[in-house]
Amino acid sequence: MPSDDVESATERTHLIYHAANDRRLSHLQHEDEAQSIISSAVTKDEQQMAGSTVGERLPYNDYTTIDWLHDLVKDSYRSRYIKSRKGLRYELISLFEASSGWIAVIIIGTLTACVAFVVDVAEATVSDWKLGYCTRNPLLNREACCDDKTPLLGIQSEIGDQCKHFQLWSENYWASFAIYVAWALLFGIISSSATMLTKSSLPAVAPGKADKSNDADPKSPPVGKSMYMAAGSGIPEIKTILSGFVIPNFLDLKVLVVKGFGAIFAVATGMCLGKEGPFVHISTCVGYIVGNWFPKYRENGRKLRELLSAACASGLSVAFGAPIGGVLFSYEEISTYFPRKVLWRAFLCSLFAAMVLKALNPTGTGKLVLFETNYGTSYSPIHYVVFVVLGIAGGVFGGIFCKANFKWSKWFRSYGLIKNHPVFEVFLVVLATTLLQFPNPLTREPGDIIIKNLLVDCRSPKSADSWVCTHEAAAASSTSARWAYVGWLTYGTLTKLVLTIITFGCKVPSGVIIPALDAGALFGRLLGQSIGTISPGIFAMVGAAAFLAGVSRMTISLCVIMFELTGELEYIVPHMIAILVAKWVADAISSEGVYDLAQTVLGHPFLDADHATLLVRKESRLVQELIPPKQTMDEITVTVPPSNKVPRALLQKKLDQLHARGLMDAGLVLVQPLPGTSVHVLQGYIAEGELAFGLSSAPDALGSVFAADAEVRVLGSPLEDEREAQAVMDLTPFVDRTPLTLCVAAPVEYAVEMFGRLGLRHLCVVEEGTGALVGVVIKKRLVGFLEGLH
Repeated sequence: MPSDDVESATERTHLIYHAANDRRLSHLQHEDEAQSIISSAVTKDEQQMAGSTVGERLPYNDYTTIDWLHDLVKDSYRSRYIKSRKGLRYELISLFEASSGWIAVIIIGTLTACVAFVVDVAEATVSDWKLGYCTRNPLLNREACCDDKTPLLGIQSEIGDQCKHFQLWSENYWASFAIYVAWALLFGIISSSATMLTKSSLPAVAPGKADKSNDADPKSPPVGKSMYMAAGSGIPEIKTILSGFVIPNFLDLKVLVVKGFGAIFAVATGMCLGKEGPFVHISTCVGYIVGNWFPKYRENGRKLRELLSAACASGLSVAFGAPIGGVLFSYEEISTYFPRKVLWRAFLCSLFAAMVLKALNPTGTGKLVLFETNYGTSYSPIHYVVFVVLGIAGGVFGGIFCKANFKWSKWFRSYGLIKNHPVFEVFLVVLATTLLQFPNPLTREPGDIIIKNLLVDCRSPKSADSWVCTHEAAAASSTSARWAYVGWLTYGTLTKLVLTIITFGCKVPSGVIIPALDAGALFGRLLGQSIGTISPGIFAMVGAAAFLAGVSRMTISLCVIMFELTGELEYIVPHMIAILVAKWVADAISSEGVYDLAQTVLGHPFLDADHATLLVRKESRLVQELIPPKQTMDEITVTVPPSNKVPRALLQKKLDQLHARGLMDAGLVLVQPLPGTSVHVLQGYIAEGELAFGLSSAPDALGSVFAADAEVRVLGSPLEDEREAQAVMDLTPFVDRTPLTLCVAAPVEYAVEMFGRLGLRHLCVVEEGTGALVGVVIKKRLVGFLEGLH
């Protein structure tokens, strides 16, 4: 593991600070050099924890799990220490500790809104460059130029009849078409090229494949997969991180900047993607950066993930102007650990994000509601049938999309030309998108403008001159015009389905929310043409929700988001009907939503306890199926003699074997035979990180103080003899003497619940009756087992 890894001071969980008087470590500190090493790598607070049976923890390795239980205890030690000290200074520190979470989420919400303002304004301007430019200010988008709306300053004048300041590149259709395609291709290349800057190789192996022997040099680090940190929506990776895994560099400032910059040009291409998913990633990056300003979160992986869950809410809040929907989205779709205090902080974070964004006013309307509608007519019970039909259509769309996108990603992106040249793939997708979408006036605009155009109520004088309303008026008096208009709506719906399938997963910042809403709005408007009793815009609105529900499987949060998007409180019931039906139908076609399937494609280890329980309940399985092969167990098991000391060379050999196979999430299990029997009883567990710290000969590691042939004490009471303490390396403070165990004959459901609910990194399996160690299961092994059950 490179010592210059920038993540060593950020993403990995650090150890916390305060005084301790543990006598076991005092013998380790027999020289000034050793004392310096111990104090720099193992903080005093962890030294105090060494007196307990859980052992100390060093910074986590790349792409491993955090230890939820240990971090819970660690936070308790920190809290008790601060509250036990007397004086005004510690009273103030205690007050700051209690309020630091609230302060942090306020800062996160504010900064997220500022980033979203820049991205929104820049994207709107750049996107319109495909059509023309504003003569009075090239940095204004078409709407701001024509309507005299300026961000930050609010509305300066009413909507004009004609736009005198926006200059089209050409009045000729084919020239405009060519310029549109050229600009889009340029934007796509810029966005994907920027995304390439965030390529990173993770030193990890895929779940369930770490038991294969590796004949390579054991001292060389395992080769892991490559990923582009700023590509996609980021939601699958964030779900993985919030479930307890560590993805180094994914939440860095560099990724935040590239994600925002790339999202501007990716959305401006006109591809079937949106910036809503990237906003969630951006807000989580902000949360991670701000969290590292506070020791309470910087030094505890569990607490940091509480803050990140709250930060996610602000991302969707600024994306849609939906503060309540953002909170529910974080709870329902992203977070796996969401206690009540996180709910409150997410609420505050989302609130401040919405307040600041409204003050910045990126749209120039002075309102948070993006697609404000006022249909003024109510639905009748007969329309429930139409809403059910929309739900069925949304479920079919979502199910087909999820299956087709998964197969497309596996097939098309497996070709060497595409896999090794992601920019070329983006070029092809942009070319296909522009050629298919430009001829259709309904799909020529950016995704959010498409929705706004389709939700219009043609009875309103302000909308009477829009393209949709003029064609619907012509369709009412002419059969040919009606079929032409229906053709455009049908063509738009099918185009969105196909293009979204091939676009999602490209190496640019992208989300799937806006394309799904576009397709649903197109289909809803199409269906509304045959129902003349109420405005077709109502069906476009409900159809948009149904299609997004089919793709993402969101329910409650989506219903609230749609209400906040449109301001139509009266249509919550139609939304509920369509969303529920869409989810049921989509689940029947494809059991997993788009983000779950994206995680499978990306290969990130992720454990959803509820989904895993449903998988293992289908057939009777026992924990013994999770036990690693004999070779693996031989390599990770250390039989400790009665002296409680083992050769350093033996531990180094086993550590090299762990490194050679990429088992950075694992460790060594310590056993001792019962006197007079062949039963090897579990005595403790030492994780790879602590073992590497103890054995490494690097100048800043503990192993540099002791001889290469020194014996290592791993079990027993602290060393009392001073001379022995100087000759024997004592790693007992790092050994977990009470690892959680499970009987080998227990149902797999037990293991799923323990890993999912308790957040375990490892689980020891013992023999029924004798208590002899049988195996050790790490979290990624369980994930790999569950993937095999699909």
